[in-house]
Formats: sequence, C-alpha cells, structure tokens
Amino acid sequence: MTPRKNYEWKLKSRSLRLGDRTLIMGSVNVAPDSGSGGRFTDPDRAFAQAMLLEEQGADVIELAAETLKPNVNRIAEAEELRRLIPVVKLLKDKLSVPLCVSTWKAAVADKALEHGAEIISDPSGMAWDPPLSKIIIKYDAGLILVHLRGTPDVWAGQPPVKDLMSMVNIGLGAAYHRAIKAGIAKEAMVIDPGIGLGKRREQNLDVINQLGILRLVDRPILVCTSRKPILAKPDATQLEFASAAMMTAAILNGAHMVRVHDVKAMKAAVEATDLLVAAIPGPPEPPPRPPVVPGPKGFAAREDSDRRPLRPLAPRPRES
Repeated sequence: MTPRKNYEWKLKSRSLRLGDRTLIMGSVNVAPDSGSGGRFTDPDRAFAQAMLLEEQGADVIELAAETLKPNVNRIAEAEELRRLIPVVKLLKDKLSVPLCVSTWKAAVADKALEHGAEIISDPSGMAWDPPLSKIIIKYDAGLILVHLRGTPDVWAGQPPVKDLMSMVNIGLGAAYHRAIKAGIAKEAMVIDPGIGLGKRREQNLDVINQLGILRLVDRPILVCTSRKPILAKPDATQLEFASAAMMTAAILNGAHMVRVHDVKAMKAAVEATDLLVAAIPGPPEPPPRPPVVPGPKGFAAREDSDRRPLRPLAPRPRES
C-alpha cells in the first residue's frame, strides 16, 4: 500500500482537500454511445442523475458528451455543445459540489465554464486544442490532465510498449509543463493516468499497480476504472463488482480521487478502503542510541548490559 500526500486543489471560489480521504467524482455521460446506454441524452434525465449522485455522496459531478472509443469518429464542436450545455445550464446554482466537464475543445470549455462549471477534464492532456489553456486561465478553472496514447482511431493497431509507466510519466509531465508554460497554476491541476485510453488490458493493470511511480508530476491522482471495457464482465452486477475491485486497488496504490457511475454502491467500498489507507504505518523511527555515562578520570564508561568501563591505556615509556 502507498501512503498518500495531502494536497489542496484550488478552484476559482473554493478548494478541495485531497489525501485525508478519497474523493468521489460521480460521472454522467450524455452521449448516445456511452457506457450508460444513452440513458441520459435527455437533459432533464441527465440533470436528475447529477442531482442524485450528489445526494448519494459525490464530491464532484462530471459531465461528458463525447465517448472516446476505438474506430469512433470524434464529434463536432456544435454537436458537443448541443448535448452538453443544456444540462450545464440546468445544473447552474443547483449543485453544492463543483461541476466538471470532460472536453478537449476550447470553445466547449468556454461555454461550460461560462454557465457554471468549475473544472475541465481534458482527455488529450492539453495536446489537441492548445487555446484551451487560455480558457482555463480566463475562468480560473480547475484542470484535470489525462494521459492518452495516440487517438481512438489508431488504438486497435498500436504496438505494445516496453515501459508503459515511463511513457505515462513522461506524457503527464509534458502535459503538466505545457499547462505551466501557458500560465496555469500547478495548484489548479490534477493528473489522471488514463485507464483504457490507448492502453492494452494488461497495461491498464500495470498502471493501477504502479500508481506510486507517478512522481514526475507532484500533483494528486484521479483514477477512472468504473465500467471500463478492460473489465469485460457479461452483466451489470458483475461489472460493478469488478469496478469496485479495481477502484480499491487504485486507492491502496495512492489514488486521491476516483471517478464512478454508481456513487451509492461505490461509496461504501471507498470508505472501507480509506480505513485501510489510514492504517498504513509511517516509516519506523530509528532505535535510540544508548546514553553515555561519565566515568572516573581516564575511563570511558558506557551504558550497556554489564556497565563495565573500558580499561585505560597504559602510558607509553619515555625514550632515553
């Protein structure tokens, strides 16, 4: 198990404490091809689901309107705005927790932040639409930098990587430095290793097991394992149990926040895992040195089991 460092995630009008406990991000995907089966394409249903997730204990609500999948074309800006912004408007001033919008498009982020969102999660790690950095600065928004390998249209044919964690470390480091160079404050950022985004099944397991290696960027870690295709379970119940197991492993390996779809079910698992994290012992203290006890002149006494003083050295004979 990996002990967690504490952070303050600074947003425009509030801060979130990460490290004392695991924060829960409740996700609502309004795309018709989402893992939720397109149940929240209607703005009113998406609004109701977001409010329900907050009531169940979510610390952040995330909205997404584009699903990144292999061999699926990315949607146009106008379509993403059509799916997303009506829900953002409905949620404005209704949520008591921050609203995060997942998008890589600067124009979509601009509209979402204008209507009350506080955080942008960029699945491209600031690589696909550089003007996004100006939008983050304009609204003093929080930013989640996600690691993504390649683009969805080439994921299926990508060759294996010998040292995946090195690639993830370097990729997140590059995204972080792009953001810093653009003027975004480091305290506004969280990193996400991007489970399932251009990585093979066994590589995703490596990422979860080695989260502690993500130290190139000293920022809190968000992990998203909920309902990922890598879990490959035949029905919804089994998929939720598998999601909980992967989420637990991520927390034990250092995740500060987890993204889930079923907050009510996952909150119990998060709280139980946090009890284990709290029980992680700190580094052992060095053993105390035995005290030195002064002895008679010419002796160096010591505090040990027999307390016998050292014998004095015999004087050297003088040369004639």
